[in-house]
Formats: sequence, C-alpha cells, structure tokens
Amino acid sequence: MFKQALAQLQQENLLRTLHNSDSAQDAQVTINGKTVILFASNNYLGLANHPKIKEAAITAIKTYGFGTGASRLLSGSITPHKQLEEQLASFTKTASALIFNSGYHANLGLIQTLAQGLQPHGIIFVDRSSHASLIDAIRLTKTPFRVYRRKNTNEFKHLFTNQNPDAPQKILIITEGVFSMDGDLAPLPELLTSSKNFKTTFLVDDAHGFGVLGNTGRGTIEHFGLDTEIPIRMGTLGKAIGSIGAFVAGPHDLTQALINRARSFMYTTALPPAAAAAASAALKIIESEPERRRQLWKNRDYMLKNIQALGFNTLNTESPILPILVGEPLHALRFSEALFERGVYAPAIRPPTIPRGTSRLRMNIMATHDKPQLDYTLDVLHNTGKLLGIIS
Repeated sequence: MFKQALAQLQQENLLRTLHNSDSAQDAQVTINGKTVILFASNNYLGLANHPKIKEAAITAIKTYGFGTGASRLLSGSITPHKQLEEQLASFTKTASALIFNSGYHANLGLIQTLAQGLQPHGIIFVDRSSHASLIDAIRLTKTPFRVYRRKNTNEFKHLFTNQNPDAPQKILIITEGVFSMDGDLAPLPELLTSSKNFKTTFLVDDAHGFGVLGNTGRGTIEHFGLDTEIPIRMGTLGKAIGSIGAFVAGPHDLTQALINRARSFMYTTALPPAAAAAASAALKIIESEPERRRQLWKNRDYMLKNIQALGFNTLNTESPILPILVGEPLHALRFSEALFERGVYAPAIRPPTIPRGTSRLRMNIMATHDKPQLDYTLDVLHNTGKLLGIIS
C-alpha cells in the first residue's frame, strides 16, 4: 500500500529510519552497537540519567505502582501529579499549572481551549516556523488564522495594521520561544509592541527554552523580562527536565478550563506517577544547582565559537541548538553518516521538517559534555567537513 510513497522518499533522500540505543541518555551512548558522542538529544542539562531523578522515579513506583489506569478525571490523578503542578506554578511564578502527557497533547488541548474563547469573531496569528503541533492544533480549531514569515516583525506589524482596533475581534498570537531547528529566539518584545493596541492573548511554546534560558531557567519569557506581560506558557518535561510530559502554566481559571475542555487532557490515561516524581526531582536540581545551566552555556559558547571558526554556517542560533547548514538532503546524510563512523552522532535534518534547500546537521549541546569530547568532535567536524567539501 505504501511501497510507492516510501520508494519516492528513498529517491529524494528523505526516508527516515529508527536508530536503536541500548544505553541511558548521556553525553556518550551506544547506538546500533556503536559508542558515540551524542549531539541528538534535548537532554540539555544532562538530567535524564541523574541519580536523584532515577531514585525519585523508583520510589514513586514502589509507592504508587507504574500505570495510572485511567484519565485524571476518573481515578488517574495521583499525588505526584498534584505535587508537580504546585511546584511548576511556583517555579514559573504563575497562579496554576496543569501537566499533559506530551508537548503535542498540551498544544492541542491548550489551543483548542483558547480558540473557544475567541468565538465568534476571533483570529489566530502564528509564526510560520512554529512546531508542527502548534500548526496542527490551529487547523483543528477551524478558527481563521494568518501566518507571518519566520520572525518577520514587519509582516506581523502589517497584518495587525489591517485589523480594526475598535472591532470586537479577539486575537491569539502563537510562537515558539526557541525555534527548534534553527536555535534562535522569537522576537517577543517586538511582537508585544506591535500588538499592544489590540485585545490579544499570547501563547509561547517554550519547549526548548524551559530550564535553559533566563536567570533561573524559567525560559524565554524570563530571558526577555516579560513574565507580567505574557501570563500563559507551555513547557515540556522531556527536554531540559529529563523526564516526560509537558505543562501549561498560567491563570487559575485557564487550568480549570483546560481540565473541563481540553480533549487531549480529558480523554488520555494520566502520566505514570514515576514520571511526575522524576520531573519534580529535576526541578529541585535546577533550582539548587544553577552551575549546571552555567556549564551548559559554557559548552555551548565554546562549540559555537569553534564551529564558526572552522567555516561552518550555524545560521543565527542563540541557544544550545547549533545547526550546521549543508543544503541538500544527500549531502547532509553523508555528512551525518561520516561523523557517526568516527564516533559522533549528529543527525541530518531534512524536509519537510525544514524548508527545501536548507538541510542541515543539528547539534544539541549538553551540560554533561566534557572538554575532551567537545575537542574530539571539533576535530572530527573539521576533517570530515573538509573531506566532503562542506568547508575549505
């Protein structure tokens, strides 16, 4: 049934396959039987394999078992869920928080709920480079929406200029905080300034900013000093936090609305208590060990400076996500495969994840990468890049 479509993907060098790892997520892992330095993980702070997180999960399993057996609206709401939500609200300095099973679930449920509040004459504005879950959620609401080009504040401003500030129209603005394929940040202050004369709600998907950006790790909103200006945020628990799941933080009436309206929350078996307990332990580590985040940024700055010095194009990254632009899918695949053979795993990112002609490697830096690993990687990048003609 799908043979022809798969053959077409193969011909275009866009076919994807799974790589099996039989080791814990860390700076060095075993993939397909080969030991490699890992640059393909969102485990920015290296917490996924932290002893305290494993201990918290094991203790929760001993107390509550593993599965929850039901949605939280039935019998699946367990004490670690409530404890984590209270902790998230405190950490993000919001009134309330609600956890979901994944970032995809959170975005579907949140945007569905916010869109109901836009009726009957609402409209959504979204950055074109926003995550697939945001775009899918917007389409499912069947609410009119406008897409502005990536970080193009002039186009965004033009779209708003065509709105009537005296009209009763409600507006929802959606963007990622950190763009996951390029590593740069959304221009949140400029977006706020351009929309200040309108009745707007802002939603920032801060999956890659939470735990990483800001003085305390609260994310992109804290980085820009906009906590009071943007009261709603979505963050994940499976990236810098090292667990699984996601959350929405904001006003108390929002989380109550989500409990009663977000289908992706209402009709899903709840997260295992062990996952919530692991996330709680990770938040405590983030608060008590700021040096872990400082080490992440030290590693990131060192790698970015040296990768650029080698002659690679890293686009305009502002985060621990370091893209290396290659161009065509086949070239990106060959580059990634050559690095893998030399003990460095940095996957090739290809369309439709990114626009055609912009295939790249995507290197995610972690706090737990040590300097010998980073220096070895730079040496391999240099030699392999020259061998393949990517750099001169």
